[in-house]
Amino acid sequence: MPGLTVAVLGLGYFSQFHLKAWSEDPRVSRIVATDLSEDRRRWAAHVFDIEVYQTLTETLESADVDIVDIVAPPPAHAALVEACLSSGRIIVCQKPFCTSIEEAESVVSKAADIGASVVIHENFRFQPWHRTIKLFLDEGRMGTVFQCRFNLRPGDGRGKDAYLSRQPAFREMPRLLIHETGVHFIDLFRWLFGEISEVYADLLQINSVLKGEDAGEMRLTHENGVRSVFDGNRLMDHVTDNARRTMGEMWIEGEKGTLRLDGSGQVHFRPFGAKSETLVPLVEDIDEESFGGGCVACLCNHVSAAATGEGVLENEARDYLEVIRVTEAAYQSDATGQRVKL
Repeated sequence: MPGLTVAVLGLGYFSQFHLKAWSEDPRVSRIVATDLSEDRRRWAAHVFDIEVYQTLTETLESADVDIVDIVAPPPAHAALVEACLSSGRIIVCQKPFCTSIEEAESVVSKAADIGASVVIHENFRFQPWHRTIKLFLDEGRMGTVFQCRFNLRPGDGRGKDAYLSRQPAFREMPRLLIHETGVHFIDLFRWLFGEISEVYADLLQINSVLKGEDAGEMRLTHENGVRSVFDGNRLMDHVTDNARRTMGEMWIEGEKGTLRLDGSGQVHFRPFGAKSETLVPLVEDIDEESFGGGCVACLCNHVSAAATGEGVLENEARDYLEVIRVTEAAYQSDATGQRVKL
């Protein structure tokens, strides 16, 4: 049977991980791509040996596209998704999704009317250590979960040249820590612990070259009583040889003990009352050559499996709307100093 055709829209910094993932996926036989920049188009064609086109129209007309992968920034999301809508097609879109909850709701509604599936490229939940933690919790090995804390410490936001070499757009974002990074953990905590009912956030800017916040805390209350805390400081690091592997460390405490994620991507469990931890085997190997242990490839493989009838899509945009609402609630809380109920 012929393989899938994937169209990648946007060839900026992060597209390298998408292109590598699709090119190594055995279900995919053809990749086409486009970008506004001729230099980036030339780079993608040379490095990944794919077909590149100058315009979106040429790209979509070049092949019978099964999956569209949008790696462009949020201001382009709505127009690109709507231009690619087709019955039965799967559209993958990077986060942060769209520029507002109203815009996102409109896109989701139009996709539903046409019969297309829109999936958010929210890859942290696909990191091997987080898949391992999810399975551990689902198996009931923690008993009742009480609380969780993730300390984000990537150490990449220092000095006057912060982010210039990798993702310079970070410098101009009026909202950075929660909108760009904390949103990963809103999705992750919601996936692990269930729906969120209350949000409290206290945010600040440390590096003055940025327009947005780069440190602060966000406290989430889940409907089942679990409390999860995102404690972010992009200027600080943690114990690891690669601060961008896990981006920090996490602790989950429950009735039967404590789960701990370290900076190497390993998960440890200490039963309540025990003096030492045991290592929890990861459900998937860590790809040290790629972002987040190989989470981009894991997500792309998940989508291609669904496209070929081998699985069910996670994290469709209609469900992701709640993540956007929680994000907005965090900024509302920071502005007012009050806890926000959803």
